[in-house]
Amino acid sequence: MSSRSRRRRAAALSAGLVGVLLTTAACGGGAGEDGGGGAGYNAGINKVANASDKKGGTLKFIGVQDADSWDTTRMYYGFAFDFARFYSRQLVSYTPAPGQKSIELQPDLAKSKAKVSDGGKTYTYELKDGLKWEDGKPITSQDIKYGIQRQWAQKTLSGGPVYVKDVLDPDGKYKGPYEDKGGLDAIETPSDKKIVFHLPEANGDFEQMLAMPTNSPVREDKDTKSKYTLKPFSSGPYKFESYTPNKSLTLVRNKHWDRSTDKLRKALPDKVRVTLITNPDERDKRLINGDADLDLNQRGMEVQGRQTALKQHKGNVDNPQSGFISYVAFPQSVKPFENIHCRKAAIYGTDHKSVQTARGGPLAGGAVAPNMLPPVVPGHDPKDDQYGMLENGSGANVAKAKDELAKCGKPDGFKTTLAVRNTDKADMKSAEAIQASLKKVGIRVEIDAFDGAQGSSIVGNPDTVKRKGYGMVLYGWGPDFPSGQGYGVPLWHSDYILDNGNNNYALIDDKKIDKGFDEAIAELDPDKAAEKYAEVNKEVMKGGYYLPLTYLKVIQWRSERLTNAYSSDAFSGWYDFVNLGVK
Repeated sequence: MSSRSRRRRAAALSAGLVGVLLTTAACGGGAGEDGGGGAGYNAGINKVANASDKKGGTLKFIGVQDADSWDTTRMYYGFAFDFARFYSRQLVSYTPAPGQKSIELQPDLAKSKAKVSDGGKTYTYELKDGLKWEDGKPITSQDIKYGIQRQWAQKTLSGGPVYVKDVLDPDGKYKGPYEDKGGLDAIETPSDKKIVFHLPEANGDFEQMLAMPTNSPVREDKDTKSKYTLKPFSSGPYKFESYTPNKSLTLVRNKHWDRSTDKLRKALPDKVRVTLITNPDERDKRLINGDADLDLNQRGMEVQGRQTALKQHKGNVDNPQSGFISYVAFPQSVKPFENIHCRKAAIYGTDHKSVQTARGGPLAGGAVAPNMLPPVVPGHDPKDDQYGMLENGSGANVAKAKDELAKCGKPDGFKTTLAVRNTDKADMKSAEAIQASLKKVGIRVEIDAFDGAQGSSIVGNPDTVKRKGYGMVLYGWGPDFPSGQGYGVPLWHSDYILDNGNNNYALIDDKKIDKGFDEAIAELDPDKAAEKYAEVNKEVMKGGYYLPLTYLKVIQWRSERLTNAYSSDAFSGWYDFVNLGVK
């Protein structure tokens, strides 16, 4: 695995997801378990709420944040990935089904999943017949190759994930389609209907990467480069009618989309409309009043809206398990956390129950996390609780904390600084809970709040972390795609210790962990790969590099007229937008 300069969306995304969950959510209320006239509390969890094939009407989203980009190459927010399924297709895509079944890949533009040969290094696809762009021209293998090659144009199109780029061209030799018209040799298009990928090394997640919107086709004559976000050219059932950044977006039907070529998308509404505002409390009011059907950003309701929904409209509420985790990393460059026993002292000394309460309790904050691998990632093992975080009511283990302090040569404790985003209220509350519990074992924590929008250049800069003495960094994370590679490599692999934009905050440089990743990535059997990722996670916890806090949950609203609503593990526990309809 080569060193890479990367831009990550997950940390910024989780900042939006985990924010503003402040108090324990109210339960029940006068309306009863299914009160409010909806399909029922948690009707969209592991099943479909209001299943229907009814066409027509306008599906109404409301959000408080625009996409980072609607250009499929540049987008990195999870809700944008989800929404892109309306207007973009890929060779393969995720199954439109609730829960864990959603992570199974299905052919989309391709007739079948890849024919894999050469020991997992060659992937071959044949395209379906009848695939068309929004102007009626055929979608070709060259269009798919061109769309993928845009990842290399980082000077013009920075921002999105570059997994396929890193896998196919680890040494960065290709200069991108704007500088090298000859194209990337690792992708062959022997005909308009055939595309072949040649990997220098086997990677069991390659098809998972191809399922990301980043790998959507883009037609060269429609590529407006940095302006493409304003009106992407559609290969899916809907096309852009109008878009005003930070205000509104409307999609209408693409008349050249052929349902017979697309078994994944129902394309039920006649229109899809997005309204963007700035106040999340106002967003919740509009949802409850029926002015919108669901939250575009899927970050969960605010305290007041959440309590109103649970008390009076519980039948319109789902409480999905997200793919995100809240955690604290211990940068080893800051004393005394180069010592494993000092790290373990902080882990044992944290009262996990108080942190969970600070984040919003079990409903709005999530379950106490005994390890770093979230439930939606294959390989998650809820029994991997090496520090007894689920024992004794998830309180602190003061005796073990003091024992570890003695082992690290700090029997009277020590001082440290905890860095936390000032843009995330739940993180701030968590930091205060950690501070209070560690004080009881002699670890005196000073909280330093920083601008969350500047995270990549503050906590993502190891020199800044060391200079500021950040012994603890509180953050959040979720998978780019549902595998240990899509989740854990940037956090734990030594190749991902970067000078800026770093996410391996703990500065883990562990040969056993790196080797575990290399073996898991090369494994083509997903079940065996999951077992290997579980072992990597165990090694991470064994090293005491992280203090996991909670596996995040949110309270999600769905309107009474919304159909086919279900929580999808492929989209981090959020609703899969692609088959939503309205009564």
